[in-house]
Amino acid sequence: MRNLIIFLRRYFNFFLFLLLEVICIVLVFQNNSFQHSAYVNSANNISGKLYDKYNNVQYYFHLKATNDSLVAENTRLHNAIRSSYDSMVTSNGTRVDTIRRYSDDTTHKVISTEIRRFQYFEAKVINNSLNNPMNYITIHRGSKQGIKPNMGVISPSGVVGVVRSVSENYAVVLSLLSKSNSVSISARLAQGKEMGSVHWDGDDPAFATLRDIPKSAQLHKGDTVVTSGFSALFPENIPIGYVEGYSQGDKASTSLTVKLRLATNFYNLQYVYVIENLLKDEQQSLEDSTYKLIK
Repeated sequence: MRNLIIFLRRYFNFFLFLLLEVICIVLVFQNNSFQHSAYVNSANNISGKLYDKYNNVQYYFHLKATNDSLVAENTRLHNAIRSSYDSMVTSNGTRVDTIRRYSDDTTHKVISTEIRRFQYFEAKVINNSLNNPMNYITIHRGSKQGIKPNMGVISPSGVVGVVRSVSENYAVVLSLLSKSNSVSISARLAQGKEMGSVHWDGDDPAFATLRDIPKSAQLHKGDTVVTSGFSALFPENIPIGYVEGYSQGDKASTSLTVKLRLATNFYNLQYVYVIENLLKDEQQSLEDSTYKLIK
């Protein structure tokens, strides 16, 4: 306490000078419109910059919550788009030369309904391999959240792979980056509609090969290759990759071998969408019973 009193006595004149300076500055800014305006503008500018820096820091620490929110919103939009539904039309009316005639009975109206075919589930990627002959991706969703084996998996930009095994809260996805015939994606050219299949050759995680495209196809670098919709795993028109180049093969071959730059960046895979085909069992049962009758 004694030292504090000695310190204040020694620097009393200096502190008094500072106090008087502050009072003078306040009086100048309060009683002069020009100085007051300049002060307000400068203060607003400085406080705005400080708030901007603060918001940037706060936004950085809330990126995870922001990403989770965006992924959930994308899932909702995926489930709402028309391609997730099949349009069904039933009619009890009479048709003559494509003209629909309706009786007075209200049951004789044409009824159009939409049946949901595809259901999307978002999932966080927690493990991802790239450099093995068979690559797998582990996601934080399992049977408790509705995931089953043989569901298609896509990223926000394109096809990823197929679910192979499931536990209660996790699932393992066989990546498109797998050198195996078990991962063959039915594909077509977005422009010419020619059909083929996409395989990974095991070399570069950024590229794959599109096979069985007829030589008559008109190809250009950058052309988009999408899912055909013939597979029960994926809806149609989901990007798979983009034409990087192609080769004619030998003269006896009737098809082209096309090099694709994959749409999905497997090096930076954080979130995926798992797709359930709600009509898959019905389609599979019908096809299996038909094949048995043919045999």
